[in-house]
Amino acid sequence: MRLPRIPRPTGLRARLVITFTLVAVGAALLVATIGYELAKSALVSRAETTALDVVTRELSSITFPVGKLRPGEAPPSQRDLQRVAHALSGPGRSVFVEYRNMVAAEGPLSMSDVPNELHGRAKQSVVTQRKIIRDELYLIVGAEVYRANAGVPEATGLRAFAFFPLHDDEAQLATLRNALTRTSIVIVLIALVVALLSARQVLLPVRRLSAAAQALGEGRLDTRLPVHGQDELAGLTARFNDAAAALELSVAELRSLEAMSRRFVADVSHELRTPLTAMTAVADMLFEEADHLPEAPAEAVRLVLREIERLRELVEHLIEVSRFDAGTATLNLEPVNVADSIADCLEVRGWSDQVTVKASQGLTAHLDPSRFDVIVANLVGNALKHGLPPVLVSARATENGLEVKVRDHGKGIPHEALPHVFDRFFKAGAGRARSQGSGLGLAIARSNVLLHGGTISVRPQTPGTLFTVWLPHS
Repeated sequence: MRLPRIPRPTGLRARLVITFTLVAVGAALLVATIGYELAKSALVSRAETTALDVVTRELSSITFPVGKLRPGEAPPSQRDLQRVAHALSGPGRSVFVEYRNMVAAEGPLSMSDVPNELHGRAKQSVVTQRKIIRDELYLIVGAEVYRANAGVPEATGLRAFAFFPLHDDEAQLATLRNALTRTSIVIVLIALVVALLSARQVLLPVRRLSAAAQALGEGRLDTRLPVHGQDELAGLTARFNDAAAALELSVAELRSLEAMSRRFVADVSHELRTPLTAMTAVADMLFEEADHLPEAPAEAVRLVLREIERLRELVEHLIEVSRFDAGTATLNLEPVNVADSIADCLEVRGWSDQVTVKASQGLTAHLDPSRFDVIVANLVGNALKHGLPPVLVSARATENGLEVKVRDHGKGIPHEALPHVFDRFFKAGAGRARSQGSGLGLAIARSNVLLHGGTISVRPQTPGTLFTVWLPHS
């Protein structure tokens, strides 16, 4: 069974707080551990020193003869050993004094509780050992009494073993351990609060920079930040202000150039309308006479007529685009019979015989009729120019708007060109560079859809291409 993966913190604030807290926890544990070990060592050392002093003092005070007896000396009795044991005893202690075949005891423990190793080492010097006996920790001190014989210390065979209970020292260590634990918890909590406050203080300029960057992204190019101090964040803030000022200047220049370009396009387009009107009138006359001219002049006339029509369409599209760019395009909404509007659009342009329409006769929507006509005309015209029949137009009411679909059955648009079909002057494929059309029809259709608050999309079909327009209820 795989355990769920715990996500790692990614925020700078979280990482700062976690790092600061971990350092505080590590430092608190280190200090508590060192303090505890020092206190433990001191208590153990004190207990051993006290025990050794007691045993050494009492054994040194023995007055009866032991070991190799001299003339006139009597061997010690059981009572003598018992007095030594009683002198070594104390609260909670157990004492054993052995001499040859005699043993004197004080306390609840027995001689079998003396470790064999300690019993053997006690013949040579004063020794100690800690041992848990019956769930209680004792410090065992063992020593043999030496007697000077001709100035040379000589072992007497009298050995004493004292069991000193360490429960008071353990209680002190437990109290110290609890105090250190509580202190460590308090230190960690204080460190956590300090980490949160420090992280907030450190990240405040970062959050301000983030908010300022967002404001720049939203177009508020006059956004600036106050510079406080001379640290790295202050330098970063100053550089941000410099970058924002440079960006504002660059964008202002670009907007000025764009406005000039739009005015130029609009002015040129309007200036071209007058000669185009005259050229169109002459073209209509030439069209009527083209059939009576010889073949070569007639073909030249037809070519001129096609290019005049293309130029007229381009100028009309440029004028429409300039209105959208200038923000002067407006909506004039009114109830529209969708089926009749589509039929009128096709009939005016002579496309009725080339397009199949599927729309309920009672379907109505609140639209700008002229702009809806432009949307349908540009989509159907694109399908007729660049696709293959049959071209299908369908319209239906949805839950919250009107959906219109236009599909052709041609080769379709290349996959890599789909994201750009609504770009101005975009033509899919090098072979279409001189094809009919201005390259602005779909861009104008999209602008009119957006003006209605709707959406437009394109998807490849097998075969052909499908354009879908959705216009909301107004």
